[in-house]
Amino acid sequence: MILLCLLAPFLFTTCSSAPEKTAALPSDEAILLAEEDQEEQSLEEEDEWIELPPPSESLPVSSFKEIWGYIITGQENALRRDLPVSDAVYHSADIDTYGKLRGVPNPKNIASHFKGRLHMDVMCNGAALTHFVLAPGSTERKELIADLLAAARNFDGLQIDFENIPERDAGAFLSFLTELRAGLGDKMFTIALPARTKTSSNNWYHYDAIKPLVDRILLMAYDEHWSTSAPGPIASMAWCKNVAAYALQTIGREKLIMGLPFYGRAWGDTNPSKAYVYSGIERIRGENNVTEVRRENGIPTFNYEVPVSVKVYYEDDYSLAVRMDLYRTLGVNSIGFWRLGQETLAVWNQLKLDH
Repeated sequence: MILLCLLAPFLFTTCSSAPEKTAALPSDEAILLAEEDQEEQSLEEEDEWIELPPPSESLPVSSFKEIWGYIITGQENALRRDLPVSDAVYHSADIDTYGKLRGVPNPKNIASHFKGRLHMDVMCNGAALTHFVLAPGSTERKELIADLLAAARNFDGLQIDFENIPERDAGAFLSFLTELRAGLGDKMFTIALPARTKTSSNNWYHYDAIKPLVDRILLMAYDEHWSTSAPGPIASMAWCKNVAAYALQTIGREKLIMGLPFYGRAWGDTNPSKAYVYSGIERIRGENNVTEVRRENGIPTFNYEVPVSVKVYYEDDYSLAVRMDLYRTLGVNSIGFWRLGQETLAVWNQLKLDH
């Protein structure tokens, strides 16, 4: 049986302290045979309470100079004609094992019904692959830059989304951006960067070094809590306020795009999908009173059931409207959404595009 604990749609005040980390695994589970390595992450600074208007009141309507939206291949219809979107980012090309650009979408799939600016983005998330393609003077880097510039000719702009840059490659990445900036000419050059509330010692993405090289910086102000963290909002109000304040100070209004999530996440209080040593298997058999062990072609197997409590955080028109109004009040000119097609359609009633 699954006990589903949904967050009430109108409870959007943030907790006074960061959620506690989950308890350590028992000793025999700590030596799982097939557990994947995961990057160590930590939550940002503690959030304070923010007083929000009651959901019974009329939701604020926010106006922005630019409204960006991501659209993925195969879901082009999510970018409807009536949406107040100034810029669409067509997601996503990426880089293969050998450093070659692949998956460039066809702009004709969108150009027929979208009259705003259309940008191509390219992703590279693996640290080893990123190190490989950024190597100064390498054939792979030269060819990738040439391929990116060629693909961008069919778009109004190019966006770089490299989310796992090794610290030692910071200089190589900045020179990579410099070469792209020079080759793009008058086309818009943008970058998606992780959200920060202060300069971080474990991440080299310094906004002040990147800012002169690009036309816009889209801050991915979401995944404050992620799939393997403790449960919590995708983007709490207090965290977003701190992210925006720091970004306005370091990036400035003209180049800043504050990203907003259209999605939610769910966390269960137990996840049995692990590899176990023999003593761990015997322990869970005893804890769950398993008496029947079958064999499938000689291999022992058994079943058991446990209740799972699931906590869900998501976004609706109220939370999005309040966050957009917060950004507007702080002086943010531009916002962007990940991603079109995931939202409640009611959110578009709370948005206007300044002309």
